[in-house]
Amino acid sequence: MKNFWPSPLGIDRGERVRFVAGAVVGVLVTALLGRWWAGHGVGGPWLVASLGASAVLVFGMPSSPLAQPWPVLGGSAVSALVGTACAALIPDPALAGAVAVGLAVALMVPLRCLHPPGGAMALYMVLTASDGLHLPGLSVLLNLLVLLAVAVVYNGLTGRRYPHPQRREQRADAQSGGFAASDVDAALAHYNQVLDISRADLEGLLHLAGRAAFQRTLGDIRCAQIMSTPPLAVAADASLKDAWALMRAQQIKALPVMDASMVVIGIVTVADFMRLANLDVHEGLGQRLKTLVLGRSGQPTTVGAIMSSPVQVAQVGQHAMDLVPLFSQGGHHHVPIVDGDHRLLGVITQSDLMRTLARALQVPGEAAAHTAAVAPPIPLAADRQKG
Repeated sequence: MKNFWPSPLGIDRGERVRFVAGAVVGVLVTALLGRWWAGHGVGGPWLVASLGASAVLVFGMPSSPLAQPWPVLGGSAVSALVGTACAALIPDPALAGAVAVGLAVALMVPLRCLHPPGGAMALYMVLTASDGLHLPGLSVLLNLLVLLAVAVVYNGLTGRRYPHPQRREQRADAQSGGFAASDVDAALAHYNQVLDISRADLEGLLHLAGRAAFQRTLGDIRCAQIMSTPPLAVAADASLKDAWALMRAQQIKALPVMDASMVVIGIVTVADFMRLANLDVHEGLGQRLKTLVLGRSGQPTTVGAIMSSPVQVAQVGQHAMDLVPLFSQGGHHHVPIVDGDHRLLGVITQSDLMRTLARALQVPGEAAAHTAAVAPPIPLAADRQKG
């Protein structure tokens, strides 16, 4: 029985006021002009009853595919024609009304103009014909055109885009949110039901939901929580031999470089050593690297001479997820973490961030069931600085 209980619409008071005022303005303007036209020779009723249902859509749900200009015009016109034809061909009004509504829907779907008030229009045409009345198409068209004109102006003035875009613009980073447009297409095909929401809005909502979930699970993690401490570092005047020996002994690939005040001034990596040893020429690379480290090659002998500077750093209180672009797009593999005075406090590597992501994205039930079997041991600081 709970499925019969209505769920809240999820709109605030301001949106409700906007919705109600729009419906009042739209129907009032259409009615006044319709009555004026009726007094100047335009035949038929000066206001069509199904216009009230159309007003609910164009002002209350201006982003709905059912409320766009083509469904409003095309759906109503097709339904009016179908209703007129059924009234003329089927003597029984009950049967004619049922057939008219069914045929109207059957035509609106392939014509991409599905509009619920169209069903009312088809039925209304049958009922008015059975009463000996005639509903000229001109009065219907004028009603709809005025309503749409008011909807365009009113929605625009109140911050609602109308007509509403039905597909999102494809951008180069279309898959950055975790799914692509083709994934949405596949989900819609599997759902196989009419959705009263535009494809653009659906895709946008999915992106917002994904971002909210990402922020909920990962957004509050700070660099201080995942950085390697105490950090391993070297002074700018340290010899290449000492720096290389420390990196090999600790099995790490980078060392922050500090001055006498513990302020980070650069970073030296394995890539810096390889570059000076002419990595492009593979023959004798080991010997050239050994010669470089021992200072026999005539090249720089201190860390400060080969380090990368300035170095990209992050603040200790900064969100850890702020480092994702640095690792994924900036080409960085190690980011020193500093305090407000730029003094070194720790290091975060790609491996640290990947471990954080993996733990945050684990399914809770699976994590609880398999923690003992699959959870890795907490690494030492030196191990965590690898990567």
